[in-house]
Amino acid sequence: MEQIKTVNELEETSSLSQSAIRAGVILGLISTSLTFLLYFVDYTLLAASWMGLVSMALMIGVVIYFGFDYRKEIGGFISFGKAFQFSFIALVMSSLIASIGSLLLFNVVDPNLPVALGDVQFENALAMMERFGAAGAMSGDQMDEMRNGLYDNYSVMGVIKSFGVLIIISAVLSLIIGAVIKKRDKSLDM
Repeated sequence: MEQIKTVNELEETSSLSQSAIRAGVILGLISTSLTFLLYFVDYTLLAASWMGLVSMALMIGVVIYFGFDYRKEIGGFISFGKAFQFSFIALVMSSLIASIGSLLLFNVVDPNLPVALGDVQFENALAMMERFGAAGAMSGDQMDEMRNGLYDNYSVMGVIKSFGVLIIISAVLSLIIGAVIKKRDKSLDM
């Protein structure tokens, strides 16, 4: 009897992984397509902070949709732990695909784009500093350092570092998404 339970658990874990990877690939392709679309429409949109928020909301919505779909597929109930695993795998897979897409965009499609995006981000940061009355607070060396740091964000190492940060963000988002997706079978409480 114990062996049957173990086989069922393995099948469920395999199903969870396959469904999460599928969701992550779809989300990654959507994210990469959106990035390239924005690049072709107006590359400055890639440096807009509000675009990051829109992308995050889109990611959360798509993972919740696929999470509910997976929950329905396995019988309508899923524990928080399994929902967290599903979300985390999907978000990390998506982040990996999006990072590869960014590397292609910044190094193959348009190698000059990192400098252009860095300049746009620098101008946005200066404008924000002016709004808060801190425009003259930075020296020329500090401004150059800030500008170079923004350029570095789009380098190969910058994209790899961003992927590391995205893994941490994925874990936090997965806690939230897992809480939304989970549903326990109350008939088992007796």
